Amino acid sequence: MKILEQLEKFQITILAVIIAIGAIASAKIVTSGLAHDGISVTGSSYEIVKSDSGKLVFDISTQAKTKASAYQLMKQQLPVVKKYLEEKGIKKVTVKNYHGYYTYKYNRSTGNYTNEVDCYKLSQPIEASSDDVNLIKEVSLDIQNLIDKGIDISDTRANYFYSGLSDLKVRLLKSATLDARNRASAMLKANKNSVGKIQSVKMGVFQITDINSTDVSDMGINDTSTIDKKVTAVANVVFKIK
Repeated sequence: MKILEQLEKFQITILAVIIAIGAIASAKIVTSGLAHDGISVTGSSYEIVKSDSGKLVFDISTQAKTKASAYQLMKQQLPVVKKYLEEKGIKKVTVKNYHGYYTYKYNRSTGNYTNEVDCYKLSQPIEASSDDVNLIKEVSLDIQNLIDKGIDISDTRANYFYSGLSDLKVRLLKSATLDARNRASAMLKANKNSVGKIQSVKMGVFQITDINSTDVSDMGINDTSTIDKKVTAVANVVFKIK
């Protein structure tokens, strides 16, 4: 019996040693894998810019019994609008192709429209451009005063643009990548590891928003409604772990 007991103890000891050796080998494999592994980090960077050009888009609308009459009214109103814009200091004015359509009289008793023409409605899009964004903003708020002169102004939109966007995007991507490295370094420092070479970089979409906006979109945002803009770049970077 004593021999049997000693044999069992010896077998248990051997088994324990085998398990310990396996654990050590496993730990070495994990450590070795970590040394050659990578860490994926997202970095971001933004800059506030001021638009350096603007465009005011609006429609002049007329209506009359016939198409010719509606067009004649439009010809009378266009010079008034152009003069108004020139007096405001806007020199670049573009008159776009007009579009119009007939409307038909409605029969209340049957609840249907008839084939009898009611009037012809004509719409003339106009663009007013300037490098003075404050002037564009001022005119966009004031142009409705043309209504007092009998001119129907509708669909007014002011858009603002920044010409240095291409160069800015390059700078922001560089800063976003650096931000990703700094974040990766902070994360690895606790484990006494360091950031190695870049293994891959994926550029995110740009978000061009109002400076106080927190909106984001997978497709990106390109806000043209505000003079001051916040341009944000995102970069997802995979670094080698050292």
